[in-house]
Amino acid sequence: MANEQQYKLKTLYLATRGVKEYRSSIANYVQPNDRLLEIGCEWGTTSELLYNECQNLIATDISNKCIERARRKRPYIHFETLDVYDIKKALSFKINFNKMYIDVSGLSGYRSLLDVVSLLDMYARVFDMDLIVIKSGALKNFAKRVSRI
Repeated sequence: MANEQQYKLKTLYLATRGVKEYRSSIANYVQPNDRLLEIGCEWGTTSELLYNECQNLIATDISNKCIERARRKRPYIHFETLDVYDIKKALSFKINFNKMYIDVSGLSGYRSLLDVVSLLDMYARVFDMDLIVIKSGALKNFAKRVSRI
């Protein structure tokens, strides 16, 4: 049974819709001393914006092809191949990330909502995140319809 002594996350979740809204959050939420993990970086366009605010960044994507291209275009940014579900590999980076940007377009449908929530919870618990910004229209729509009592 739930009680007040249970572990509670302090993570702020920011659900965004579309790349413009996702990227515009950077100026308001990223600080130079943050430890950033970006998931779903593709070719590193958002990575560059994140890096301009905070150089302590590891930008990741599941696609080796995307990571190779990102490294060629932006050799000063640390890029790694990572499957979002491989939390052990994320831990192997040996950085206690405090903020995360996640763009997993493949999990954007309403049927993927539970997968998205599970991922957010997993990363928030393992890394004790202050903030997770996610580009997910499904999550943003869901959050808008949730009311507090």
